[in-house]
Amino acid sequence: MNKESHPKQEIQTKNKIPAKKLKITILSCIFVLILGVAVAFPFYEHAINHESTDDAFIEAHVVSISPRVPGHVSKVFVSDNQKVEEGQLLAEIDLRNYQVALEIAEARKDSATAAVKEAEALVVAAQKKLSQKQAELSSQTAVLSRYRAQVSEAEAGHFRDANDLNRISRIAKAGAVSIQEFDHAKAQEKMARANLRSAKSNINTQNAKILEAQAGIEAAAGKLQQAFAQTDMRKAKLEEAEAQVRQAQLNLSYTRITAPCSGYVTKKTVESGNYIMAGQKLLNIVSPEVWIIANFKETQIKNMREGQHVDIDVDSFPGIEFSGHVDSIQHGTGSRFTLLPPENAAGNFIKVVQRVPVKIVFDDPASIYTLAPGMSVIPSVDISSKTGEPQQVASSEGRK
Repeated sequence: MNKESHPKQEIQTKNKIPAKKLKITILSCIFVLILGVAVAFPFYEHAINHESTDDAFIEAHVVSISPRVPGHVSKVFVSDNQKVEEGQLLAEIDLRNYQVALEIAEARKDSATAAVKEAEALVVAAQKKLSQKQAELSSQTAVLSRYRAQVSEAEAGHFRDANDLNRISRIAKAGAVSIQEFDHAKAQEKMARANLRSAKSNINTQNAKILEAQAGIEAAAGKLQQAFAQTDMRKAKLEEAEAQVRQAQLNLSYTRITAPCSGYVTKKTVESGNYIMAGQKLLNIVSPEVWIIANFKETQIKNMREGQHVDIDVDSFPGIEFSGHVDSIQHGTGSRFTLLPPENAAGNFIKVVQRVPVKIVFDDPASIYTLAPGMSVIPSVDISSKTGEPQQVASSEGRK
């Protein structure tokens, strides 16, 4: 029986060896699968929670410096890539022509000021003359009133003497009055009549004087109006001269070209002795404040929000990761704001994925690395956070 059982044990041993290898193989595959999942899961999680693009560049404020007045450059105070502060003198234009222009403008202003004072003196004299004529008219009017009173008095005296003469004439015919009394009455009546004529003559003369005084008032008023008009005209010329002085002062100040902001000088094209025109580009100032403009595909911005964290890789500094956040998303694709935006209604429509500019700001603005406009970067936006307001997208139910 021992000889018969030995072959059976050999067969069982041979069958156990492949089963053991299969088990080890299966366990190895499971281990490798688990290891692969463990290794790949972070990459998968990163892929579904981040959006990135290589169409991204660093941007900054670039200020173009140009003169406001033409002239020869007397001196340049900066060089390429030099850091400048706001208000720092960059260049200076020969100021002699503008200094002379200012002196001429000031001389014209002084002349206009003297002319205004002269015109104001004429106004004062015309006002004084008008006041004199008005006082003269008042005086002549008062004299006329007195003469009219004298006429009334003379008329009353003549009426009384004429009645006395008539009465005495009737009595004299009866012989009851002496000839002497009759002659005296006749003489008294003649005197009263002469006084009345004289009083009336004075009124006519005084009326003429009043008309003359009124004409004098009108003439004085006309001269006063003329003096006012001349004063206004000369004041207008004075204001024009003052404006010319201010313009000359501005032009003189424009000969000093200063930095409107702090930053770094780039693309300097001006040298001492150059003749420059107003508006000619001399140099650029690049501000130290930089940010990123990332042109994401329109299919990538669905879950983007303001404030989301961004990991930034700058091509100039490989291996160094910068930190930032989404500042804003442009309301419009890049192609919509080109010089010739697409006209899809013209019949030549081709559907392409559009790019939407997204502004990304560095969390550490005072970086020790030189970050300049135009540098290429690769931002990776963490879209898993829900920072900021969601984009308002109409659902199909809402549209219905």
